[in-house]
Amino acid sequence: MKRQIVHVWLICLAAFAMPAKAQQERPVWSKEQAWKWHKQTPWMAGANFYPATAINQLEMWQAESFDTATISRDLGYAAGIGMRVMRVYLHHLAWKTDKEGFKQRMKNYLSIADRHNIRTIFVIFDDCWNNTYAAGPQPAPKPGIHNSGWVQDPGKLLHDDPSLMATLEAYTKDVLKTFAKDKRILLWDLYNEPGNSGWGDKSMPLLQNVFRWGRTVNPSQPLSVGVWNFNLKNLTKFQLENSDVITYHDYTDRHLIVADSLLKATGKPLVCTEYMARTRNSHFANSLPGLKERGIIAVNWGLVQGKSNTIYAWDTPMKDGSEPKVWFHDIFRPDGRPYDPSETALIRRLTLGR
Repeated sequence: MKRQIVHVWLICLAAFAMPAKAQQERPVWSKEQAWKWHKQTPWMAGANFYPATAINQLEMWQAESFDTATISRDLGYAAGIGMRVMRVYLHHLAWKTDKEGFKQRMKNYLSIADRHNIRTIFVIFDDCWNNTYAAGPQPAPKPGIHNSGWVQDPGKLLHDDPSLMATLEAYTKDVLKTFAKDKRILLWDLYNEPGNSGWGDKSMPLLQNVFRWGRTVNPSQPLSVGVWNFNLKNLTKFQLENSDVITYHDYTDRHLIVADSLLKATGKPLVCTEYMARTRNSHFANSLPGLKERGIIAVNWGLVQGKSNTIYAWDTPMKDGSEPKVWFHDIFRPDGRPYDPSETALIRRLTLGR
């Protein structure tokens, strides 16, 4: 997802790795608890996932557009190269519109993923891309525009109407309680890139609340919010203090330096929940082997070329909709052919040993 790429990752990292304040219903996992989870969890590679037929989270989860056939097809491509984890975004509006149906579709998705031997990281909130949204049919993709239809959650609505916070609490607790002991879920990513899209510290109240709601429910899976921009010092500090295991994003060619710095500064196991942007020199070849060597679960952005248009770069639209010479994200074409067979061969070798 588009962001300011921060190159000064080492600034004040040690100051961020402080014990959490004793306010939560249950404490943040200790380093010992986090490493116990890590040792019980096999190393995995995977991708951020939405079916190729969905332009955003609402199109993925609404009843009229929930596409189990494409979900199964696309997850089959991932399983074929040994991927064993997907990061999947939810949206509170899909829940609010049809609470029981939404949770049933989550169960259906998990069943499909489980048949492919794939576990899931669910994302609750998100500060990226379009700040308004509506239920019902979603817009068509804008040709050549990266993630032209992706939507924030809750976005502008919360800032216009703070009373929405009660709905967000009910949504978060309902979802977490429903799946609190589901072993098919690897972890809960409570909030994607808080402070993005210019929100900055305005995202702090929701960030604080979603951690508190999560601790109140106390699911069996770890809770985390990925660090992504160290210029957002207050948010980053809070994320690191309150995450049971450390998740992070990095789309630079200094990825392994970043990973080593985070390991040293936090003393907790890492999960990389976003990487791989080819035109930024973030590739599988210069990231994935080193991540496996360090035991860092690795989740790249993008799986199958589709309505999200993430083969196009954040900042280089191609309004004629022609295919870029170098894909930004994504691994497969819709028919299952890999964009770059050398990449899928590398992934298969690292995940399956062949």
